[in-house]
Amino acid sequence: MKILHTADWHIGKKLDNFSRLEEQRLVLNEICEIADQEEVDAVVVAGDLFDNFNPSSESTELLYSTLYRLSAHGSRAVIAIAGNHDSPERIEVPDALAKVCGIIFVGFPNAEIKPFQTQAGLEIVKSDKGFIEIKLPKSEIPLRILHTPYANEQRLKTFLGLEDSEENLRTHLQKHWQELAEKYLDDNGFNLLVTHLYVMKKGDPAPEEEPDEERPILHIGGAQAIYTENFPEQIHYIALGHLHRYHRVDKMPAPSVYSSSPLAYSFSEANQTKYVILLDAEAGKLNNYRAIELTKGKKLRRGKFDSIDEAIIWLQEHPEDLVELTIVSDNYLEAADKKRLTEAHAGLVQIIPQIKKIVEEGGSSGIDLTLSMESLFQEYFKSKNKGQEPSEGLLNVFREVLGTEE
Repeated sequence: MKILHTADWHIGKKLDNFSRLEEQRLVLNEICEIADQEEVDAVVVAGDLFDNFNPSSESTELLYSTLYRLSAHGSRAVIAIAGNHDSPERIEVPDALAKVCGIIFVGFPNAEIKPFQTQAGLEIVKSDKGFIEIKLPKSEIPLRILHTPYANEQRLKTFLGLEDSEENLRTHLQKHWQELAEKYLDDNGFNLLVTHLYVMKKGDPAPEEEPDEERPILHIGGAQAIYTENFPEQIHYIALGHLHRYHRVDKMPAPSVYSSSPLAYSFSEANQTKYVILLDAEAGKLNNYRAIELTKGKKLRRGKFDSIDEAIIWLQEHPEDLVELTIVSDNYLEAADKKRLTEAHAGLVQIIPQIKKIVEEGGSSGIDLTLSMESLFQEYFKSKNKGQEPSEGLLNVFREVLGTEE
């Protein structure tokens, strides 16, 4: 069988005031074309279908029309789980109509999908809390899926009975997956786990270039990192969503892969190439998988210049991209300079002034507004307290304020 893995569509997301909906329409159409050209048997969308809990009608229409195209009139299984940007209740609303087309929505941890069959012959033959086995019309082997949508502590406490503790989260999920694996998974089918979590190999450094909102949020209800050693050995491939760059986290116990978002949604993703992942599988093993580059949508670029003239020349070299521009100067930009820059490029999203301050010692220090909110707060605190770092308790309060505002 062939399986297509994609994630983090974030339909409806804007970049500052720039709508990305038309770009999303183009790149999702590209994904549908890849599914048809490769004649895939199933598509897995690993969370963050929408960008917020209350998507617009245009965003909702784009999601449903895309999933319907991918389903190929009920002959191709489409499994879509909720991410941290999705409302799990909203994701599961169209359940009855979706099943007619072979579209399986999973909103909550431990969800149990009722068996059904489409007219094209796609059928769920086994189901349990967090598990489905699918008979595909064009494949002689079953597809087994362990599914875990985004699960912060509150959702896990509600649906899995989890008690407070980072280690309990890992232990509980590992036990949950292992019990399902021992009960349902053998080498007579292909075994896939799909989840929307922050996954890393134990001991490896965390990725730095991800957007702040996709990193683990400590102490305010965000999901902690899950280690690849927590996955059961019976799994043949782990389809991940949450981080926006293509990344194989680990190859043991099976390839654990972030497919990437289809578009760059933050300037921390500038110059990234985006992909979907095509799996070639048979009973008991993954033959291979490969990343297929997505070509639709605008590129995001960052530029940093000391002069307005140099910046304008660079802007004119990238007329079709969305751009973040940093201007290093002794003073804030004049209105006339801002006007020159904005008139030079229709896709200029942000102009960041980096001001050189003359300090008493005769040196200079810069205010780097490209830093994250937390880093800026830490630098501000140190500047007001003779270099003293803010305490962890104060940082936790700051993170909680950020989380409340988001």
